[in-house]
Amino acid sequence: MAMSPFSSEEDDGLVSEINMTPLVDVMLVLLIVFMVTIPVMRHAVKIDLPHASSQKEDTKPAQIDVSIEADGTVLWDGAKVDEAALNRRIAAAALATPQPELHLNADRKVAYESVARVMSAAQAGGLTKIGFVTVPTRQ
Repeated sequence: MAMSPFSSEEDDGLVSEINMTPLVDVMLVLLIVFMVTIPVMRHAVKIDLPHASSQKEDTKPAQIDVSIEADGTVLWDGAKVDEAALNRRIAAAALATPQPELHLNADRKVAYESVARVMSAAQAGGLTKIGFVTVPTRQ
């Protein structure tokens, strides 16, 4: 009879059931840990805090429409202005609180130099919010 280390005549040593003892031990340890930590998390200091009410201030900044026509004429809210008047109005608008937004409308045929001059005057005058107004193309 051949002797093999992997085969034995007695196969009744195999256990086909799961050993539940380690699982129960782990669960009991977790239960004890949670029982100890939950009262610590519920402990809070009672403080009488002051109450304050605040309302959101919904002030939208003013909007200034500056238009540049094809010949280079500058319009401030529809009124024609020269370069000195433009600089004075920009300086006055920059001091307002909240600072107004400058909406720049430029004709398609206007020279870029005119647009750059108005933008430079706005920056030198202290206006920080400049928007370009365009007309969307129809599709």
